[in-house]
Amino acid sequence: MKKQQVEHIHTRDVLQVFWSHAARYKGRMFLMLALIAFANAVEVFVPLLYKRFFDLLSGDVSSGAQAIGELLLGTIVLVAIAHGLEWVAWRIASLLTAWFQPRVMVDLERTSLAYLHEHSYRFFTNNFAGALVRKVTRLARAFEDFADQIQFHFVPLTFTLIGSLTVLATRSLALSGILFVWIVLFLFVNLLYARWKLTYDFKSAVADSETTGALSDSITNAVTVKLFTGRLFEMDLFSAVTEVMRKAQMLTWRLGEYMDAFQSAFMFVIEFVLMYVAVKLWQQGLLTIGDFALIQGALLGIFFKIWDFGRAIRHLFTALADADEMVKILKLPLEVMDTRRAKELRVSQARIEFRDVTFSFNKTRRVLNRLQLVIRPKEKVALVGPSGAGKSTVTKLLFRFFDLEDGAILVDGQDIAKVTQESLRAAIALVPQEPILFHRSILDNIRYGRRDATDEEVFEAARKAHAHEFILELPQQYETFVGERGVKLSGGERQRVAIARAILKDAPILVLDEATSSLDSESESLIQEALEELMRNKTTIVIAHRLSTIMKMDRIAVIQKGKVVDTGTHAELLKKSGGMYKKLWEIQAGGFNK
Repeated sequence: MKKQQVEHIHTRDVLQVFWSHAARYKGRMFLMLALIAFANAVEVFVPLLYKRFFDLLSGDVSSGAQAIGELLLGTIVLVAIAHGLEWVAWRIASLLTAWFQPRVMVDLERTSLAYLHEHSYRFFTNNFAGALVRKVTRLARAFEDFADQIQFHFVPLTFTLIGSLTVLATRSLALSGILFVWIVLFLFVNLLYARWKLTYDFKSAVADSETTGALSDSITNAVTVKLFTGRLFEMDLFSAVTEVMRKAQMLTWRLGEYMDAFQSAFMFVIEFVLMYVAVKLWQQGLLTIGDFALIQGALLGIFFKIWDFGRAIRHLFTALADADEMVKILKLPLEVMDTRRAKELRVSQARIEFRDVTFSFNKTRRVLNRLQLVIRPKEKVALVGPSGAGKSTVTKLLFRFFDLEDGAILVDGQDIAKVTQESLRAAIALVPQEPILFHRSILDNIRYGRRDATDEEVFEAARKAHAHEFILELPQQYETFVGERGVKLSGGERQRVAIARAILKDAPILVLDEATSSLDSESESLIQEALEELMRNKTTIVIAHRLSTIMKMDRIAVIQKGKVVDTGTHAELLKKSGGMYKKLWEIQAGGFNK
């Protein structure tokens, strides 16, 4: 599987994502690159000054002692001015970098989060939250690494190589030619090696993501680990995953060391060859003593930059590998999308119709089969049926978490597949079976139902949900942070916060998915009145097993094998002997009577 992932990686996609974000600030970006280019051009010019300096000292420039001294001092001043200009250019470029890179990195993270939220319900059920977080942050970090290589290695290297070869050619075409051939070979070998090593970099990145996902999964389920004494088992699992990552990283680092050894030897060779040829040319009177300083200066500059090229090209490809996973998600087509001409949903009566709805999670599992159901405006309908009948799927499809295989769902005659997802979901409030809260204050969690609500409106919603009482007993009351997924609150407290959030949203359509299942009898009695208030004047769909909840519904729809097999009130359905509802009722009632 991993091999297949590597084969489908396209560097061009990563570069397109990077460029689309960097181009927003291209004015400052090009200024920054121009300053870096200028600084390196000045750096190439400095060895010419040192050549002049040593030629003066060696007497290759004929002049009087006084004049030579003045020329030497003048040369030193020129060197100082050159270094000063180089320093100024680098400082300004560095300040621009400090402005440019963080903005692009933040933009990449914002784009990633925005696109992740556009992905479907199925996407999030198939991916670890921790692994997704890692991919987002790694994309931003990869851009930083990529930009660093371009700014501080490839641009300087380009100008250093071109400048040094040009300067050297003015003194000896032979030396410049030898150096040019060596540079081409050096760069070519590095590029081939880096591309070959890229496969192992990708595998290392995948192993790192899997390690993060395993770590996140284990920590998220820390309580379950304790309950089932699974600490050693979890350590064994994590050790196996991290061992794969260790081997992948060790291999990539070892391969890097092999290349470093090759580069060192290759540099020794060219230094020896150039100095050998230079001596021969000097013996022929074609070079001066200052030319040796020029050659050494050029070689030192080239060695420093080209050694960094070897590392930079590997860092560059590593950055591409790190960015690839998130970029693939950014390039992944959305499963559920608004149509091109999607309109805002307009809810006047909140009539809901499921018309021949057919849906399958996969080819072998059909959940709903031509389901037909009409829910009248402000009607309260309970969905009942055996486990796996498709009750929860009905509500997920109403939210358009999935697209239908066939049929349509209509709200006030409007096909929900042809309206915007935002307007559809704004018209529906949900109280789930297991509400998950943000690690934020209780105030913020309730206000999420209507984010422009005042504090007093939040307090009023909490009162109606009978959450106000327990909130006031908390150390920081409404400013209390509830912990990750709301773990600092009990199940009943989380449920009441979720109900308060739904009350505050005040949407015309309400879905209650086992909304009282986490409550004890006392807590349930506290919020039954709140639920009745919440359901008033709203079209309501309730999935519930508790008899007290079902009996209060206007109508009950019995779902079996993906179809509505019966509808009616509680009393009407009980009169039908042999009906599914009566069987379910007798099972529950029998349990209560024991």
